Amino acid sequence: MRSPRTVRSAEDFSRTRLSRTFFMRDFLFSEIAAIEGMRNLPDHPDLAIEAGRHLCEELLEPLQATFGRIAIRSAYRSPEVNGFGNEHNLSCASNERDRARHIWDQRDSAGHLGAMTTIVIPWLIDRLGPKTSWQSMAWWIHDHLPYSELQFFPKLSAFNIAWHEAPKRYISSFVEPRGVLTKPGMANHEGDHSRHYAGFPSLAT
Repeated sequence: MRSPRTVRSAEDFSRTRLSRTFFMRDFLFSEIAAIEGMRNLPDHPDLAIEAGRHLCEELLEPLQATFGRIAIRSAYRSPEVNGFGNEHNLSCASNERDRARHIWDQRDSAGHLGAMTTIVIPWLIDRLGPKTSWQSMAWWIHDHLPYSELQFFPKLSAFNIAWHEAPKRYISSFVEPRGVLTKPGMANHEGDHSRHYAGFPSLAT
């Protein structure tokens, strides 16, 4: 598939169904692109579709089936959009770091495919308190889904969730306690963590 260059071709691309309930258009909106007049469409649509399908089918659909509707905050970014965001301190990593993450249509330096999106889960927002925290959701995902990275943020308990051909299984947070929650090699990485998410629903399929 060629990179969309007309309204009609962009419409056709955005109608691509990635999974049972998600379409490519769900992942293309960018405040940076909207305000700065940039084109947030991939140069390599087939790669973006392949990575997006893994992200949706393996991570987002199970989350939505289990917790109800999820909201997409930020997802695919073209190199132009992501680079601008990085240069202007708009919460974007460098293009080199975001390949196979927010830049779905470029492989990383090791040749791996990946895709990342920032999501909000209303179910989690409504239950935050002494017994339910961002760590609760982090450990639930860690025990149930084949994620690569999770990164949690203060506003709306939003978090990055990534699929990757070589998953890192790395969880970090900008919410207190900030830093790394777990990664391979840490003592807490293996085993069952259900004590951290008591009362959470079972994984739905």
